[in-house]
Amino acid sequence: MRKLLLHPWAKPLVFVLCLLPLAWLVYATASNQLGANPAEALIRATGDWTLRALCLVLAVTPLRVLTATPQLARFRRMLGLFVFFYALLHLLCYSWFDMGFEIADIAVDIVKRPFILVGFAAFVLLILMAATSFNRAIRALGAKRWQALHRTVYAVAGLAVLHFFWMRAGKNDFGEVAVYAAILAVLLGWRAWQAARKRAVKAASSAAAVSR
Repeated sequence: MRKLLLHPWAKPLVFVLCLLPLAWLVYATASNQLGANPAEALIRATGDWTLRALCLVLAVTPLRVLTATPQLARFRRMLGLFVFFYALLHLLCYSWFDMGFEIADIAVDIVKRPFILVGFAAFVLLILMAATSFNRAIRALGAKRWQALHRTVYAVAGLAVLHFFWMRAGKNDFGEVAVYAAILAVLLGWRAWQAARKRAVKAASSAAAVSR
């Protein structure tokens, strides 16, 4: 398994797999398979794939640690950029199909509707992370500041679930929201547990050193 993850074709294969949802949406649009309201179907589908990609990228570190497979880390940056890619498609579909690319109307809508406001806030954070996802940005910002910036992905996860929750509140349909919230809670909870565990180990080590 580890050798397969290091294979030269592994990254191109993951790249193609990440594009399959887009390929399906293009095909479904061209073949009129999106139902009675194709615009709404595209907006919802791109939003769903953004959340799925977000869950996937946040799952990389737990899987890497729990399975002792450090090779998984080489896919994290690409997966993170696909979160931004599908979020951008989601925003473009909303801006085009719902708002006709009327910038003034979009700005008013963002301020007026809370679920769009939190979704847009999450997108702004994704822009910052995507723009600094390259080695040159890491060198320019410094490792600590770069890590602090990219930890805002946790805020993105919270905002994304809140966006989805408020969007579904009008229809009183929270089934899918609960699924995504549970997945993200587990992934973020694991990180919180790991951080607390490391602090406890560090505190124990410091106490032992003082007592010597």
